[in-house]
Amino acid sequence: MNAPRPTLLLLLALAGPAAAQKSPEIPVDQVVALAEAQYAAFLRQYPDSTRQPRSTQPDGSLQLTTSRNWTSGFFAGNLWQLARFTGKDSWRRRAAARTETLEAEKFTTDNHDLGFILNNSFGQGYAQAPTPKYREVLLQGAATLSRRFSPKVGAIRSWDFAPFTYPVIVDNLMNLDFLFVASKLSGDTAFAHLATAHANTDLKYRFRKDYSTFHVLDFDPATGQLRKAMTHQGYADQSCWARGQAWAIYGYAMLYRNTRDPRYLAAAQHAADYFLKQTNRIPDHIPYWDFNAPDIPNSPRDASAAAIAASGLLELSKYAKSPKKYYQGATGLLSSLCTPQYLATAGTNNFFLLKHATGYKPANSEVDVPLVYADYYLLEALWRYQNYNQFLALL
Repeated sequence: MNAPRPTLLLLLALAGPAAAQKSPEIPVDQVVALAEAQYAAFLRQYPDSTRQPRSTQPDGSLQLTTSRNWTSGFFAGNLWQLARFTGKDSWRRRAAARTETLEAEKFTTDNHDLGFILNNSFGQGYAQAPTPKYREVLLQGAATLSRRFSPKVGAIRSWDFAPFTYPVIVDNLMNLDFLFVASKLSGDTAFAHLATAHANTDLKYRFRKDYSTFHVLDFDPATGQLRKAMTHQGYADQSCWARGQAWAIYGYAMLYRNTRDPRYLAAAQHAADYFLKQTNRIPDHIPYWDFNAPDIPNSPRDASAAAIAASGLLELSKYAKSPKKYYQGATGLLSSLCTPQYLATAGTNNFFLLKHATGYKPANSEVDVPLVYADYYLLEALWRYQNYNQFLALL
């Protein structure tokens, strides 16, 4: 007697929350086509490959940066993502041209964001078209980043400016993946050990009792003791900066992928639960720039926080025992980001995809503008959504 065939419901359950039909509200192909149009137009108008788009200036003009800026690797990363989506060699060539202009940063010792700069460009390129040159840049960059690690503090130093003494910001979790990549490429476990040490230090102090996050942990470099948990880009020291919470979701999910340490999975889930609790109160789920901003509902939104969280939530849903709420949280964010309220049309928005992001509200800098990293994480989240059943194997 033949064994009974599994029912459709059982097959769907085994395959995960994305095995069902994709949401028609998330037009992946439409966004990819928009990105092709916007980025091709930018490259025609701004052919200097040493200048990368970052945002919009107060006068409405395009803001460009050099390789020294922490955002410089995102545009090359966006082009690599288009190459991955479309399979077109033309996008690979354009991505490679932009990537190569960032090579000098592999020796930069005063910037903790080498992961953003190099891993999002050379790392993306190596994943699609591995070359000895890309490998060398990644390994040298990781070695350079490692020099910012203090054994006394147990973490990589973020900024070098006052009033901080040894700041460790939540954003810095994102650069740890760079060290894990270098460890895998080289076989040198020292990179991974350093990343894990940083994560363990971060985990001790990053979260409040309700699992909202502090933006900045400032340590005494002589003793390694925490001096103060505070904010820099959020509303107040005791508030929750939305993008910081998104970095925590993504960062700890990534750390779990690289280590399988259940503490990191728990941290990612706690960070996600807090984020979703806050955004579920908002009709379109796109967070205000700070969850405790005093002028809500008239406060600026942050589409970049939504895009980062969406990508992190999709990865988290692959690990959680109860993945549905994280998957649905991600698709809810993506559905809103892909509406005309947040998604630009071709020929507008200074060549960017997303509108209504906020960079540094306390300084009135980059408020309600496009941001290149918002586009990066939107494209990444859409790729993870479209390839949900196999994307982990491709990371």
